[in-house]
Amino acid sequence: MHEPNGELHHRERDTAQLRESMTELAAGRPTVALVHGARGTGRSTLLRAVPGMLPGDALVLRARCHPSERGFEYGMVRQLFDPVLGGAVRRGDRSADGRGGARRPVPSPGAADLPTQEALQDLLHTTRSLAADRPLALLVDDLVHADAASLRWFAYIARRLDDLPVLVVASLPAAAPGIVEELGSLPYLRRLWPEPLCATCTADVVDLAFDAPADRDLAALCHAVSYGNPLVLQELVSRLRRAHVQPQAPDPEQVLSIAAQALAATTLTWLDEDDPAAGELLTQLAVLGPGTDAALCGALSDRGEAHVLQARDALVRAGLVRAEPGADAFVHPAVRPAVLARVPARTRRELHGRAAAVLCRAGAPARQTAEHLLKAGSDWGLDVLRSAGAQAASAGDHRDAARYLRRALALVDAAAGGGRADGEAGRKPGDGEAGDRRADAETDLAETFHELTVRLAAVELHCDLDGAARQVAAVAATAPDAARRAGALAALASPALVASVEGAQPFVRACGELAALPAADPGQLLRLTAQVLLAGHRPRLRQAVRAAARRPGDPAAGAFAGALAAAAAATGRLGAARRLAARAEAAVRPDADPRAATSTAALIGAALALAWTGTAGDLGRASALAHRVVDTARASDDFALAPLALLVRSETAYRQGEFAAALADAGAAVRRARDLNSAALTAAAVACTARALVGLGRAGEAAVLLGREPTAAGDHPFVRALVLQAQGVVAAARGDHAEAVGFFLDCGHRLALRGITNPACLLWRAHAAQSYAALGEHAAAVTIMSGVGPGTGQQEAGRPSAGGPAPGRTLLTPAELRVVELVVRGHSSLEVAENLFLSKRTVDTHLGRIYRKLKIRSRHELIAALGTELTA
Repeated sequence: MHEPNGELHHRERDTAQLRESMTELAAGRPTVALVHGARGTGRSTLLRAVPGMLPGDALVLRARCHPSERGFEYGMVRQLFDPVLGGAVRRGDRSADGRGGARRPVPSPGAADLPTQEALQDLLHTTRSLAADRPLALLVDDLVHADAASLRWFAYIARRLDDLPVLVVASLPAAAPGIVEELGSLPYLRRLWPEPLCATCTADVVDLAFDAPADRDLAALCHAVSYGNPLVLQELVSRLRRAHVQPQAPDPEQVLSIAAQALAATTLTWLDEDDPAAGELLTQLAVLGPGTDAALCGALSDRGEAHVLQARDALVRAGLVRAEPGADAFVHPAVRPAVLARVPARTRRELHGRAAAVLCRAGAPARQTAEHLLKAGSDWGLDVLRSAGAQAASAGDHRDAARYLRRALALVDAAAGGGRADGEAGRKPGDGEAGDRRADAETDLAETFHELTVRLAAVELHCDLDGAARQVAAVAATAPDAARRAGALAALASPALVASVEGAQPFVRACGELAALPAADPGQLLRLTAQVLLAGHRPRLRQAVRAAARRPGDPAAGAFAGALAAAAAATGRLGAARRLAARAEAAVRPDADPRAATSTAALIGAALALAWTGTAGDLGRASALAHRVVDTARASDDFALAPLALLVRSETAYRQGEFAAALADAGAAVRRARDLNSAALTAAAVACTARALVGLGRAGEAAVLLGREPTAAGDHPFVRALVLQAQGVVAAARGDHAEAVGFFLDCGHRLALRGITNPACLLWRAHAAQSYAALGEHAAAVTIMSGVGPGTGQQEAGRPSAGGPAPGRTLLTPAELRVVELVVRGHSSLEVAENLFLSKRTVDTHLGRIYRKLKIRSRHELIAALGTELTA
């Protein structure tokens, strides 16, 4: 434990040496003490402590040197002797010293470039005269900044104090070879090296500054930032106090910012003044990164690797950098922000640009060069960026890969735009070879742009689905022909992309174009047709069906079978859905490569189809498939399909009444979808989460969750219908059945827009009927359920009747009877349309047919004919 001594902390060894010097002084023997240390280490503080250790009758003379005063001859000497020589210093005469002795004058400035022997002898006699009857202490701060004449005097007199009671204490930087060489052989020389403050002493200083015990983490941060330097510590603590930082509960971010400011005002400023080479290296390490090697820094600074290594040693001594094998590291997180805050943005860009050029010439890894290209905003490096994107993608760093490829696209776009701006786009008549070259260059740029866009879309499938959808649209727009467009989009096909309208539309167009080609690639056709089916569209299937039949083991055929199974289930063709689901499941063999995205796509389609058939057995198979889907997505690291796989498993768990499991999977899907920046999948996952919360009796939480999620206009109709169903379920659980009915009817409308007629896909009819019943509208509840057939997972609702059917009732179809039921209860055509989820024009068409069949002309006659039975 180090005990503080006034304002001195951790200075026991140094003060002990000074006290030994006092003993020598009392015995009439001289001491020359040199206090070494870097700026801020407490040299001046130690010097100020010396008078308090001296005998009471000692004469103390002080001088403080400064670089700006080096041109003043004998400036330091005059500071020392002016207080005791008074006018003699200024007049240069010889006068009494007040005790009967004689004073010798200080040489006049400008007398000579260097002190003469006579001048030095006069100054020595003056010193002897002052020390004749009492101890004399000469204290010089920053001796290294003294003028040349004063330095010559200091060395001269220090060697001639053998019989005098004189103590000379001077502070110096850590390195002062000239002075040390001159005095190194003196028997009475002492050299002091104040150490950095230890962690305990730093904590004591912080406690004293705040006048209260400070948080230990705060004290540790102060110690790390100051590196035990007392002046840096004092500056840091002063800034913390001025910022009113709470010592017991500091804000880490605020403290880090203040620490950076304190470093900039002290250590970094000193470094620029004392060692510009070290300051330049520190700037390079901060801008280029602490892992930058010495060879690169040497190439950037034109100093050579040896000079850079010396500068690095200086940074290590200053406590800014920690030398580690292979790379250097900053000793504290505050160092780099402090350095960067002092570097102008233009200088940073220039450094990055020069670093990129050096690395490129040296054949460094493409990713390392690409990082500097990005930060410099350089207008070159297309091949480097392309290679860096490929390296990052193969390493699984998809976000970095996307950054590199976006920059590469910007370079290509700028190059193409420059040509257009110059009015040189395309070949003009009479241009000759120059025109041919321009046309070839533009073709090459267009080809490069398309190729990079395909790469970027493939990368963003793993990190930004909404961005991938935009890139897919760009791929479709930049493809030179239909065959290239189909090939590019088939390679990018993923069920996750069709969750949004923007992501689905390019596939619909490309599928139609490919089907019209005379020799369409079967694999591409199967993948694109599967995408279109999942998007809710109805493509021409004959070619795809034939291609699937010819390629039963092709993964693309499995994906097509899965999508076709889901489409069949959505339209109520349940038998076909089961058969196709079995075919899709069989296509994914146990020994199949789990990294193939088509495997996951096939299982997703099959699982959805079985979940929508509605029987208990099919639901069990769907649950088993859903678990397999999640496992396959994880095994393949398919980031795009992972949230979709979790949603399928959550849906099967929800339908089985396992709400806790459904909630867990839906919550995981929410996190994955947000990480992937997919608004549509996030909306679907939030809807599934809300439904599961209602199932667990937590409707309030579900309402808050849905209220926070914005509505996306470009979502797939099924996703939008799912959100509406969840909103209706939440509203019904909270007792607002009128609002719930509106949500459910809107849900059904969205499904019908995509031809999803199977009520088991989303159980909106049953929920709507329950809400109608809760509102007392039993007839509406019966009507909304009247079209539900067996095998849909919803109970058949019987229609109440009294006696046999009315005479004209047997002439009407079930759809016409549903219209009549509402009309006879007084509903207008618009109200009938809203209740039955039809357009008003369709209701009017039904009424026209009913009137003709019953040979009547008005609603009054209709009520008279069938009203009694239907309202009984």
